Amino acid sequence: MRLALRGTAVAACFLLGVGGCAQTPTASSSKTPARTPTASATSAVAAVPWQFSNPLPGMPPVIGDDIYSQTRAGMVRADIAKDPAYLYVPDSTGSTVTVIDQRTRRIVRVLHAGYLSQHVVAAYDLRHLVITSSAADELVGIDPRTGRTTRTTSVPRPYNLYFTPDGKAAIVMVEQHDVVRFSDPQTYRSRTEVTARGCRGPNHADFSANGRFFVVTCEFSGELVKIGTLSHRVLGVLPLSKHATTRHAAPGMGMSMPQDVRLSPDGTTFFVADMGTNELRMISAKTFKQVGAIGMPSHPHGIYPSRDGRFLYVSDRGAGKVSVVDWRARRIVDTWVIPGGGSPDMGGVSADGTMLWLSGRYDGVVYGFDTRTGKLVAKIRVGGSPHGLVVWPQPGRYSLGHTGNIR
Repeated sequence: MRLALRGTAVAACFLLGVGGCAQTPTASSSKTPARTPTASATSAVAAVPWQFSNPLPGMPPVIGDDIYSQTRAGMVRADIAKDPAYLYVPDSTGSTVTVIDQRTRRIVRVLHAGYLSQHVVAAYDLRHLVITSSAADELVGIDPRTGRTTRTTSVPRPYNLYFTPDGKAAIVMVEQHDVVRFSDPQTYRSRTEVTARGCRGPNHADFSANGRFFVVTCEFSGELVKIGTLSHRVLGVLPLSKHATTRHAAPGMGMSMPQDVRLSPDGTTFFVADMGTNELRMISAKTFKQVGAIGMPSHPHGIYPSRDGRFLYVSDRGAGKVSVVDWRARRIVDTWVIPGGGSPDMGGVSADGTMLWLSGRYDGVVYGFDTRTGKLVAKIRVGGSPHGLVVWPQPGRYSLGHTGNIR
């Protein structure tokens, strides 16, 4: 199921600039008068797709016109490759994080953190993990080399955590107070607080392909907010329909409740899991308007790209299923069922791409699906209400936050 990276040579030319791919001048050619750029050279520069143009300064470049091209199976950075292959599972109704060995599927230890530990997030540099303990008003660090907690930092109501693509700012989702807080990525001291009129419950986000803006889901008001990465300004607000926009969706709640959001590999479309209308909405990254929707079984929640970049795994929390979505064809191509039902919520894909690990939010367990067969092959009891678990280590160059949004 792996895709070969396409356009690697072309991408290298863009990284170096057109001149970087030209032949080195010889002694005789150095006397030749400079020439006006040819039409082909001009068109080569103009051929950069719109979604990748004008990238955020300091952001690692997109390779092969695919934002996930550096997160393929086994592409784990050398400096984290020896980190223990663990699952870190926070209890959203308690103050613990259960550490599970991915290979043996046994609990290694239980870490103590603050009350209402919601997510475990990889820091931008991939060298630290962070627990967001919202009710305790703190972020708790984890050293992934040892699997043990480190320092605790006081931060008001941190529900979720993200990082800008240049690594220069952390973004704390203060869901309870309807605030998106830009902070220092090391100390987490507040720099700027952004609010959007009407946005209640900002909790999940993802960045554009060029890193210039990000889209935030407002769970309790049924809206999306577009925010400038450098300006820290609200660039747009998109109210979502209270009812399903596709006839193939399961009966909804009569309201929109957007959850996870994830950009397509080609950078053109944001996919938004709407738990209220039971659909996967598609939002144009160019126009910030809805351009389609895919009907889902019940309460779609988390979205995770497959390691080969062909599919999106969507956890259907209310149906006890996982929907495998072909993002190019815009349709569900397979459905993985938890025997006897369940509540698959948040998680991620293993470094080799063979396992999808998800928390069982209302069942006190962690689910493990074999991505080659779609079968449930692991069900590990952890108790409580497991929420935003992180699978570690992960392939990629840097983290944008949440439970493994890595590029």
